[in-house]
Amino acid sequence: MLNHVQRDLLKKHIGPFLFCFFTVMFILLMQFLILHVDKLVGKGLPMMIVIELILNNLAYMVVLAIPMSVLISTLIAFGKFSEWNELTAIRAAGINPIKLIAPVLFCGFILFLFTAYFSNYVLPESNHKARSLFIDIRTQKPAFDLQPSTFYDNIDGYNFLITQIDNETDSLFDIRVFQEPSDTRNRAIINARSGWLESPDDITLSLFLLDGSILRYIPGRGGRGETLEKSTFTKYRMSFDLSDLSFSRSNPEQRSRTDRTMSAQAMLAVIDTLRKEQQNEIQKFKQAISSSDESPFHYEATTIFEMNEASLRDTSQIHDSQFITLNLLHNPTAQRSSLNRAINAVDRYRPELESLKSSLTWREFRVAEFMVEVHKKLSIPFACFVFVLLGAPIGMLTRKGNIGFAAIISSVLLTVYFISIIQGEKFADRMVISPFMGMWGINIFYLTIGIILTMHVSTSLRITNLVKKNE
Repeated sequence: MLNHVQRDLLKKHIGPFLFCFFTVMFILLMQFLILHVDKLVGKGLPMMIVIELILNNLAYMVVLAIPMSVLISTLIAFGKFSEWNELTAIRAAGINPIKLIAPVLFCGFILFLFTAYFSNYVLPESNHKARSLFIDIRTQKPAFDLQPSTFYDNIDGYNFLITQIDNETDSLFDIRVFQEPSDTRNRAIINARSGWLESPDDITLSLFLLDGSILRYIPGRGGRGETLEKSTFTKYRMSFDLSDLSFSRSNPEQRSRTDRTMSAQAMLAVIDTLRKEQQNEIQKFKQAISSSDESPFHYEATTIFEMNEASLRDTSQIHDSQFITLNLLHNPTAQRSSLNRAINAVDRYRPELESLKSSLTWREFRVAEFMVEVHKKLSIPFACFVFVLLGAPIGMLTRKGNIGFAAIISSVLLTVYFISIIQGEKFADRMVISPFMGMWGINIFYLTIGIILTMHVSTSLRITNLVKKNE
């Protein structure tokens, strides 16, 4: 059971945690909107689609915001606890500060389990739906939006040019419509002094024209040339189908998944498949060269021994080779000849060998990319636990519980953390380092520092003392 001090310390975390969580979520949301506003504006998208896109992208923000909020709230809570001399009183009472950190560590571990589950099951589905929506939006044509003195050609078969638009009355002036030929209509140029638009529904648009003329190009028959026909009107109506401009949503399940839209179990299954494909490629290559009569193995088994029988018996110049088979030959001429023939045989298989190497390397890179994502689903959530162990002793040592001081320290720590994660991911994808070290290296580093600082505030053990003893 928790005592009064432990419960009070946990309560000190709730307010800062919630405040920091929603603040970080707001900042990440604003960043998302700024980056993607050009993809959402001017598309005529339904508001519910925009809201759904934002909600789906909130998932990755949650995974980032929870560890960040844990660090800031831990710095504030333990900083206030130390600033108000409560830590001094606890030590005077003979209570080890580690007992104060333990309940918060447990809560950090619970948050780690929740965030890991969220990252493995909820986040991939949200990323998949968001990715599918982004693709649908990217292929969406702009809405019907006329601009003065600007050609508009997003309706198939028509080009519009409006000289002046009155935004108050929605009236159009000096209108030109260029109609392209089709099976049901001829090429035509329509001019009108004025007009207006009416849209009874989302897929139908009517353009009413006043005081104008129509110049039609009528194809000739029987070898005759094109005929021009001009007519005038006082009022003319044109109707257009805008169904191609309406938003069309595809089924996300029909789209392929990437590493960021798959769970860890699915990615491990893909990795297993890639490993089996590598083994199959190697076996196929071995079978291809071993079954050929011109393979280097065939030379070793037959040709070399045939040359041995026909070789000269002068053994004074025999070369001691590192290849056991060559040492079985009885003169250097036979050795050189058999070696050259073996090299020629290997050269014949160089294209197949290069192809095998390229295939294996490509699959290794794919395995590395998937393993990075598998480790990431645990490493970032595990920061909830690491940041408690790191933030608690730092808060005690700084003795500052205000949010400004905590923001400065957390900014430095989080900047180093996420730069390490990003760079670790890049190096691991390129196979410069292992996926494990790329994703867990910064956690191990912070965890080590956290353990050292926790020992510093809870025991009399000091690293400097150990160094002096060794000296």
